[in-house]
Amino acid sequence: MKKLIYVFAAALIFISSGNIAKSQTSNADNTLTAKEVKDGWKLLWDGKTNAGWRGYKTPTFPATGWELKDGVLTVLPPSAQSKSGGDIITIDSYKNFELSVDFMYTPGANSGIKYFIDGKTNVGCEYQVLDDKLHPDAKLGINGNRTMAGLYDLIPPKANKIDNGPDKWNHATIIVNGNHVQHFLNSQMTVEYDRNNQAWKDLVAKSKFKTSPGFGEVVDSHILLQDHGNKVSYKNLKLRDIK
Repeated sequence: MKKLIYVFAAALIFISSGNIAKSQTSNADNTLTAKEVKDGWKLLWDGKTNAGWRGYKTPTFPATGWELKDGVLTVLPPSAQSKSGGDIITIDSYKNFELSVDFMYTPGANSGIKYFIDGKTNVGCEYQVLDDKLHPDAKLGINGNRTMAGLYDLIPPKANKIDNGPDKWNHATIIVNGNHVQHFLNSQMTVEYDRNNQAWKDLVAKSKFKTSPGFGEVVDSHILLQDHGNKVSYKNLKLRDIK
């Protein structure tokens, strides 16, 4: 009997140790592991409330148009029952950072993750979130510079990007380190550029942003999630400052 008790106790210790080890390397949605906390990551969205976010035109979070449910933040298409909520931005702004976001788009949807905005307008650099196969924007612009994971209307994503497709979760990463910026889609780098130089000014001058003075030159930036009238979901919004 004692031997059986010892075996049972050992099994419990083994299972418990495994769970502890797992908690250091993986986590539930909208939470941080101990390693992420140690590495300086913080949640931009707690998975439950609208804390830390507001409408880009208003000091409060939109009353309609955005749904916070089951750990997912979703922009909803307007309907007779619910008006458009408009874009939302973080209350805080960030200078040098790594942003990590999971997103899921519906067939034909359009949205985007913007940065280098001043918080007073929604004009800024945009990580394009788009159904390249069904949304007409994919065929506009120049050489695909309005497609998934590109820098909207400026730089097309690199070829052979890995897009999981509609109604499936994808992962976006944006890294801003001074004037150097990178986009990643599902861990694959899709865009890399430097701003605040003549090449950047020339690029902007050929884009739809040519009439926006100082476009993309903001130092401290809010993060914006775009409401483009289509259903797109976000979760696991995390950011770490780069020092």
